[in-house]
Amino acid sequence: METFLSRYRNLSVLLALIVGQLLLLAYQVKAREDVRLIRLWAVTAVTPLARGIEWVRGGTGGFFTGYIFLRDVQAENQRLRQEVGQMKLRNQFLTAELSTADRAKALLEFRSRIPSKTLPARVIGTGTGANSRVVFVDRGSNDGVKRGMAAITPEGIVGKVVAAYPMASLVQLITEQGSIAGVISQKNHVRGTLKGQGTPNCIVDYVQNEDKLEPGEWFYTSGADRIFPRGLPVGQVKMVREGRGGKEVVVAPSAVTGSVEEMLIVIDGVQGLIPEPETPASPQISILPAPPPMPGEDQRVAPSVAGEAAGTMQTDADKLRDRYRRIGESQGVEIGSPGPLADFNRNPPPQSAQPAPNAAAPPGAQPGTTQKTPPGAQPPTAPKPQEPRKQ
Repeated sequence: METFLSRYRNLSVLLALIVGQLLLLAYQVKAREDVRLIRLWAVTAVTPLARGIEWVRGGTGGFFTGYIFLRDVQAENQRLRQEVGQMKLRNQFLTAELSTADRAKALLEFRSRIPSKTLPARVIGTGTGANSRVVFVDRGSNDGVKRGMAAITPEGIVGKVVAAYPMASLVQLITEQGSIAGVISQKNHVRGTLKGQGTPNCIVDYVQNEDKLEPGEWFYTSGADRIFPRGLPVGQVKMVREGRGGKEVVVAPSAVTGSVEEMLIVIDGVQGLIPEPETPASPQISILPAPPPMPGEDQRVAPSVAGEAAGTMQTDADKLRDRYRRIGESQGVEIGSPGPLADFNRNPPPQSAQPAPNAAAPPGAQPGTTQKTPPGAQPPTAPKPQEPRKQ
């Protein structure tokens, strides 16, 4: 370095003087907006370096914020997932409780409507086996439950108690093999015996081929089995056809279609009535009032006109009654009133030629006939009674 300065001493001094002079000029000269030129040069020279430093700092901070500090976000996300799961479980629990409350309300309303004395019970277990059709309820002999009592729901009969323990009872469903119940159809009052087959459907035996039974018809308990009170719904006919020893009837029970959770144990049964089948309401027919009579038009209208307009046909009896009425009116006789009888062997006159009912007939004319008068002639008059001669 010393060798370079000593060799180029004059040139180095000249360069130092030139640089100093430029710095002094830059300090004295002002650029636009009253900014010194040296400050402008300094800011221009430092700006790229400042940008590079800021880019490095921002990238490093974003890395720490997005990756290293993301651990807190993951913990927050996991906490929110746990809260959502707890809320879902609570929602399912409340939904189940609401469904149970609705069933309990319907059970209490049904219990208040039936005349039999019942005891509410809840299912606490089912029998062993995949196809087992027995359930355990939380009512036993300590509550007054005995073997042979009926179990029912608002939808229909469920089964009967086959074993009563002190704190629980075993209920055999109506669909179990060997379950029976006396039934009667609602519409045609066909009696039979409902039998369980170990399947979701039951059959009804002892129905003759001559008995009238239709698919969709309801069966109700008849009370003949001395277990189920009469008048409880059993189910609808799913299939019916004639067989060798009688009709083959398949019934879908209405109370054991799904899982039964609550039921009523009949402690003291009272026989009820079979409800009448609902008949479809007849359609309403709009009938306009009678039109006003035209001048010179016969105002008498046959009584069957309104019925024909409403869609009903005139029967033979209506035609015969109308014929007798017109014959009586033509003879001045009112049907059903005391007095002379009309001659019904005559033909009834046309409606346009019927005389007034109380029109006076001329002397010598038969009742119900009219006498024509020639044009220009005076109508005949009745002769005046002669005065008695004086003696």
